[in-house]
Formats: sequence, structure tokens, C-alpha cells
Amino acid sequence: MTNTIQQYFLGPIIVALVGFIAVWYQAGMSALFIVIILSILEVTLSFDNAVVNAKVLARMSPIWQKRFLTWGILVAVFGTRLVLPILIVSVAAWASPIFISKLAVMDPVAYGELLEGVRGAITAFGGIFLLMVSLKYFFDVGKSVHFIARIEQHFVKWGRMEALEIAIAIAVLIGLSFISPFDQASILVAGFIGLLLFIIMEGISSSISLESSQVAKGGLALFLYLNVLDSAFSLDGVVGAFALSSNLLIIVTGLGIGAYFVRSFTVYMVARKTLAHLVYLEQGAHWAILGLSIAMLANLVIHVPEIITGLVGLFCVSVAYYASIKEARSNR
Repeated sequence: MTNTIQQYFLGPIIVALVGFIAVWYQAGMSALFIVIILSILEVTLSFDNAVVNAKVLARMSPIWQKRFLTWGILVAVFGTRLVLPILIVSVAAWASPIFISKLAVMDPVAYGELLEGVRGAITAFGGIFLLMVSLKYFFDVGKSVHFIARIEQHFVKWGRMEALEIAIAIAVLIGLSFISPFDQASILVAGFIGLLLFIIMEGISSSISLESSQVAKGGLALFLYLNVLDSAFSLDGVVGAFALSSNLLIIVTGLGIGAYFVRSFTVYMVARKTLAHLVYLEQGAHWAILGLSIAMLANLVIHVPEIITGLVGLFCVSVAYYASIKEARSNR
């Protein structure tokens, strides 16, 4: 157990301690408390993401698995949680990214207000992308293991209808755009971008084989797919983090620490072949993703607290975990 912690979690623990100490020294106990809360929320909200990532990561070569943890964490912290929101705000506000970057540092309150103004677009993008992830999984006609059998068996039958998940996603997006208080055009554009991006990335991912001649190419494509998936999970959390603090460095530190733990846990599950031993864990994670996508899309109409979203995901994964343990014991 000690060796496992050292091998997979020593890095995140050290980074967390250094980050906590630096925040406490520079900004005091109140800032430290916010960073800890943000780290916990990131882990809770992204636990199902780790399970799904492990399924994809298992298809990658060891070198790309390491890059997922090294290069990938830089993309997750500085790309998804810092640069991408700045780019989204700059496009929405028709301002240069340099100006928005300066605003984020010099006047984080104003930056937070601008980011809040594009919440609808961010929510639509992430919600539709994650809805497609879950529906594509449940409508897979080749799916033979079912966690909630009575429901999932019907999903598989419905999956025989070509592109049903795309039709559902478009219908949901158009319907919500009419009743949402957010700008209808931005919701539709962002939602269709999320849909199109999923179709492209899923097509690339599905076409990749693990033949030696394609490992490098496949590793890069899957690496990009995982980071897009991480963005869909995390963008709404970035916006919600401004409810706790307007300090961008505190937000990035807290979310970054949580993201590092999640990615380390993903690599741990791949190395230990957790999904092979816990047969319902993947299903539970996709139920959690479906719940997260519904909560995100519901935010286009009513406010759903992040803590509720996190608890729904944690509940789905936890129930699937214990059901998997029970199944494993009964098969002994």
C-alpha cells in the first residue's frame, strides 16, 4: 500500500503541500481554505471522469500514458483552467486575449463577471459533449455488461436506430435554447460546437488500432481526446469557482491540485487493471456523466448547485463500486 501511494500519489501530495503552504504564506488561512475546498470539489466532480479516462488510457502505449500525466497536467491546469476561459471570454467580448489576460490578473472581479456572462455558452458546450459521451456508451449495441439491466437493455435496443444520440442531443439543445434566459444564439452555437467536436474526436478514436505502426499516431489522437473530455468536465467548474474566489491564481491552484490527483488516480486504475476487476465501475461512471450532463444542461434554465452535481456523480460511482465488489465475491 505504501509503495502504491509513493508510485502514483506522492507527486500530487507533494504538489498539494507546496501549493497549500505557498497560498497560506502569500494570502493567509482564508485563501488556503478556499484552495482546499476547490481541490476537493474538483476531485469529487471529476471522479467519474477518471474512470472513463482509464478506459481510453488503457489503449495507449506506456510512453503516452506518462505524457498524459506530465504534458496532460500542464494542459489541464494552464490550458483548460486558465487559457481556455480567457479565450472564450475574449471571443464573447470581442476583445484581444492579451487584454482579457491582463484583466484576469489586474481586475479579477471584472473578469469573473465577463466569464459569468458566457456561462450559458460554456454550459451548453460541456453539457452537450458529455450528454453525447453517455448516450453513445449506453446506445452501443455491442454492450453486454449492464449495471441497471432493465434500463440499459432498452438503451441497447434503441441504439439500433442510427444516430439516435445525435438526434436526442440536438432536440435537447434546441428545446433548452427557447426557454433559457441566456442568449439563444450563443447556446446553439456552443452546443453544436460541442456536438461536432465529439463526433470528430469519437471518429478519430474509434478508427485507431493498437498495431505497432499506429501507436504513436493513435497515442496523440487519444491524448487530444482525453484533454477535450477533461475540458468538457471542467469548464463549468471553472466558472463556478468564481463564486468562492475572484483570485485567478487561487482558483487555478485549487483546481490544478484536484486535477493532478484525478489524473494520477486514472493512471493508477490502468496499472492495477481496476476496470477489469470492478465490472460495473465503468457503467456507474457513465451514469454519473449522464447525471452531470443533465445537471449542466438544467443550469441553462435553473441553478443547480455544484455540490449536488458532485454528490450525484459520487453516488453513482460508489454504488457501482460496491455492486462490483459484491459481483466479484459471488463469482469466487
